[in-house]
Amino acid sequence: MIPRIAITAGEPAGIGPDLCIAVAQQRFTAELVIIADPQLLQQRAALLQHSLDLPIYRPGTAARAGQVSVAPVRLRTPVHAGKLDSANAAYVLETLDCAIRGCNDNSFQAMVTAPVHKGIINDAGIAFTGHTEYLAEKTGAGTVVMMLAAPGLRVALATTHLPLAQVPAAITRDHLEAVLRCLHAELRNKFSIADPRILVAGLNPHAGEGGHLGREEIDVIEPILATLREQGLRLSGPLPADTLFTPPCLAQADAVLAMYHDQGLPVLKHMGFGRSVNITLGLPIVRTSVDHGTALDKAATGAANAGSLVAAIQAAIEMAA
Repeated sequence: MIPRIAITAGEPAGIGPDLCIAVAQQRFTAELVIIADPQLLQQRAALLQHSLDLPIYRPGTAARAGQVSVAPVRLRTPVHAGKLDSANAAYVLETLDCAIRGCNDNSFQAMVTAPVHKGIINDAGIAFTGHTEYLAEKTGAGTVVMMLAAPGLRVALATTHLPLAQVPAAITRDHLEAVLRCLHAELRNKFSIADPRILVAGLNPHAGEGGHLGREEIDVIEPILATLREQGLRLSGPLPADTLFTPPCLAQADAVLAMYHDQGLPVLKHMGFGRSVNITLGLPIVRTSVDHGTALDKAATGAANAGSLVAAIQAAIEMAA
């Protein structure tokens, strides 16, 4: 079966439309449906000096490899590249809702998301912490895990978009156990790794230094790892993050679990920025995304690199299969 992949164009003032126009020039082994305002895509293509002639997506038709169409969602107000407008926050969320509905009814076999701007959505009075949390709520998922994958490295997060001061309280025994179970199961189910090896970072410097630099490792992390090891999960840790991301350690792992966003992702993006993929584990649908933000300063300039979106589409096609 040829999969049909939905692509949400993200923040309209950012590089999302540029990236969608770029991938529309390429041929994939799936059909792509870009969810966006067609007029926005046409206007941006003109600024980028690209020709663009996308048909309107027709639900119920057979998917065709290499086909690219657009599912129309109308902007709330005209867009000027690089200039945010909170009036279009509802448009951004409507594109996500459209993709979710299509995945739920199997019109789409996966969804790929271009970057959104969290701040402008919140400025519109809509509480929004990120794609991961939004998709979890909209699909009724239980525990979901944010994981980025680059060639040679997968990094999952125990917490996602939280202020650093809130991270320790968010890492409870129940939450950490649920995250590790989800990560282990999805490495098996979506990546065909029969017996995943997971390295678990400590929260504190030197993994707490035996309690002298914090007790989270002793009170929370170590007991959960011991319990899950007894049940057959291959877990190493808690390990100091400053030595965990060295080649000898990573050679022994299929994935790393970092305790917070900026503990693990700087390393992964240093290794594979522009080629890495954001994957939401634990959803009842397949969702991948780019590894970067809206890059407002690059919108409509021709400087945006579509490499991460291409990688996200390829990953979505493989996972959908």
